[in-house]
Amino acid sequence: MSHDPELADDWEYTLQVPSDPMAPCIARRTLRTIFEEHGFLELADTAELLTSELVTNAYRYSDGPASVRVKRDGDRVRVAVWDTNPRLPSLDAAPRPDEEAEQGRGLELVQWCADSWGGYTLRDQPQGLEGKLIWFELGARRQQRVP
Repeated sequence: MSHDPELADDWEYTLQVPSDPMAPCIARRTLRTIFEEHGFLELADTAELLTSELVTNAYRYSDGPASVRVKRDGDRVRVAVWDTNPRLPSLDAAPRPDEEAEQGRGLELVQWCADSWGGYTLRDQPQGLEGKLIWFELGARRQQRVP
Protein backbone atom coordinates (compact mmCIF):
# COMPACT_ATOMS: atom_id res chain seq x y z
CA MET A 1 0.00 0.00 0.00
CA SER A 2 1.33 3.41 -0.91
CA HIS A 3 1.55 5.76 2.04
CA ASP A 4 2.20 9.47 1.79
CA PRO A 5 1.87 11.14 5.22
CA GLU A 6 1.59 14.54 3.59
CA LEU A 7 -1.72 13.68 1.90
CA ALA A 8 -3.93 14.04 4.97
CA ASP A 9 -2.94 16.17 7.92
CA ASP A 10 -6.34 15.97 9.60
CA TRP A 11 -8.56 12.96 9.07
CA GLU A 12 -11.61 11.18 10.44
CA TYR A 13 -12.88 7.59 10.29
CA THR A 14 -16.09 6.07 11.60
CA LEU A 15 -16.64 2.39 12.30
CA GLN A 16 -20.16 1.07 12.90
CA VAL A 17 -20.29 -2.08 15.03
CA PRO A 18 -23.29 -4.26 15.88
CA SER A 19 -24.09 -5.41 19.40
CA ASP A 20 -21.77 -8.37 19.08
CA PRO A 21 -19.07 -9.89 21.31
CA MET A 22 -16.55 -9.50 18.43
CA ALA A 23 -17.03 -5.71 18.31
CA PRO A 24 -14.11 -4.87 20.66
CA CYS A 25 -11.72 -7.05 18.63
CA ILE A 26 -12.86 -5.50 15.33
CA ALA A 27 -12.50 -2.01 16.81
CA ARG A 28 -8.97 -2.75 18.11
CA ARG A 29 -7.80 -4.07 14.75
CA THR A 30 -9.34 -1.15 12.89
CA LEU A 31 -7.72 1.38 15.24
CA ARG A 32 -4.35 -0.34 14.88
CA THR A 33 -4.56 -0.05 11.09
CA ILE A 34 -5.58 3.61 11.20
CA PHE A 35 -2.79 4.56 13.59
CA GLU A 36 -0.17 2.54 11.70
CA GLU A 37 -1.15 3.90 8.30
CA HIS A 38 -1.11 7.50 9.52
CA GLY A 39 2.23 7.12 11.30
CA PHE A 40 1.10 7.28 14.93
CA LEU A 41 2.57 4.02 16.15
CA GLU A 42 3.48 5.46 19.56
CA LEU A 43 -0.24 5.95 20.26
CA ALA A 44 -1.56 2.71 18.80
CA ASP A 45 -1.28 0.49 21.90
CA THR A 46 -2.96 3.03 24.18
CA ALA A 47 -5.65 3.85 21.63
CA GLU A 48 -6.38 0.15 21.11
CA LEU A 49 -6.65 -0.55 24.84
CA LEU A 50 -8.91 2.40 25.61
CA THR A 51 -11.12 1.87 22.57
CA SER A 52 -11.49 -1.79 23.45
CA GLU A 53 -12.63 -0.86 26.95
CA LEU A 54 -15.21 1.62 25.67
CA VAL A 55 -16.56 -0.71 22.99
CA THR A 56 -16.74 -3.56 25.52
CA ASN A 57 -18.81 -1.32 27.80
CA ALA A 58 -21.04 -0.41 24.86
CA TYR A 59 -21.63 -4.10 24.15
CA ARG A 60 -22.24 -4.99 27.81
CA TYR A 61 -24.44 -2.08 28.85
CA SER A 62 -26.44 -1.09 25.78
CA ASP A 63 -28.91 -3.03 23.71
CA GLY A 64 -28.05 -1.74 20.28
CA PRO A 65 -25.21 -0.98 17.90
CA ALA A 66 -22.27 1.29 18.62
CA SER A 67 -19.94 3.43 16.57
CA VAL A 68 -16.32 4.44 16.94
CA ARG A 69 -15.09 7.71 15.49
CA VAL A 70 -11.37 8.44 15.24
CA LYS A 71 -10.35 11.96 14.34
CA ARG A 72 -7.03 13.72 14.09
CA ASP A 73 -7.13 17.45 14.59
CA GLY A 74 -3.74 19.11 14.71
CA ASP A 75 -1.62 17.47 17.38
CA ARG A 76 -4.52 15.55 18.97
CA VAL A 77 -6.28 12.31 18.11
CA ARG A 78 -9.79 11.90 19.54
CA VAL A 79 -11.57 8.58 19.76
CA ALA A 80 -15.29 8.68 20.55
CA VAL A 81 -17.57 5.71 21.17
CA TRP A 82 -21.33 6.14 20.86
CA ASP A 83 -23.84 3.59 22.15
CA THR A 84 -27.61 3.47 22.67
CA ASN A 85 -27.57 3.57 26.50
CA PRO A 86 -28.05 7.20 27.63
CA ARG A 87 -26.77 6.52 31.17
CA LEU A 88 -23.35 8.03 31.77
CA PRO A 89 -21.00 5.96 33.92
CA SER A 90 -19.56 7.54 37.03
CA LEU A 91 -16.14 6.79 38.42
CA ASP A 92 -17.07 8.30 41.77
CA ALA A 93 -20.15 6.15 42.32
CA ALA A 94 -18.71 2.88 41.08
CA PRO A 95 -17.38 0.48 43.70
CA ARG A 96 -13.72 -0.29 43.25
CA PRO A 97 -13.17 -3.79 41.89
CA ASP A 98 -11.10 -6.11 44.04
CA GLU A 99 -7.54 -6.71 42.91
CA GLU A 100 -8.38 -10.13 41.45
CA ALA A 101 -11.34 -8.90 39.35
CA GLU A 102 -11.03 -9.29 35.58
CA GLN A 103 -13.42 -6.43 34.80
CA GLY A 104 -14.53 -3.10 36.26
CA ARG A 105 -11.47 -0.99 35.49
CA GLY A 106 -12.25 0.25 31.98
CA LEU A 107 -12.99 3.87 32.77
CA GLU A 108 -10.15 4.00 35.27
CA LEU A 109 -7.81 2.98 32.45
CA VAL A 110 -9.26 5.73 30.28
CA GLN A 111 -8.78 8.24 33.09
CA TRP A 112 -5.17 7.16 33.71
CA CYS A 113 -3.99 6.76 30.12
CA ALA A 114 -5.77 9.46 28.12
CA ASP A 115 -4.59 13.06 27.98
CA SER A 116 -8.23 14.09 28.39
CA TRP A 117 -11.59 12.34 28.30
CA GLY A 118 -15.27 12.91 28.91
CA GLY A 119 -18.76 11.98 27.92
CA TYR A 120 -22.24 13.30 27.42
CA THR A 121 -25.77 12.13 26.84
CA LEU A 122 -27.35 12.52 23.41
CA ARG A 123 -31.07 13.22 23.24
CA ASP A 124 -33.30 14.55 20.47
CA GLN A 125 -30.46 14.78 17.95
CA PRO A 126 -31.31 15.84 14.37
CA GLN A 127 -29.80 12.57 13.09
CA GLY A 128 -32.07 10.62 15.43
CA LEU A 129 -29.17 9.47 17.59
CA GLU A 130 -29.83 8.97 21.25
CA GLY A 131 -27.64 7.39 23.85
CA LYS A 132 -24.25 8.56 25.04
CA LEU A 133 -20.85 9.41 23.68
CA ILE A 134 -17.66 8.72 25.64
CA TRP A 135 -14.43 10.14 24.20
CA PHE A 136 -10.73 10.36 24.93
CA GLU A 137 -7.83 12.27 23.42
CA LEU A 138 -4.19 11.41 22.99
CA GLY A 139 -1.36 13.71 21.95
CA ALA A 140 -0.13 12.97 18.45
CA ARG A 141 3.27 13.23 16.86
CA ARG A 142 3.47 11.68 13.43
CA GLN A 143 6.38 9.31 12.85
CA GLN A 144 7.67 8.66 9.38
CA ARG A 145 7.07 5.07 8.32
CA VAL A 146 9.76 3.07 6.64
CA PRO A 147 8.36 1.72 3.34
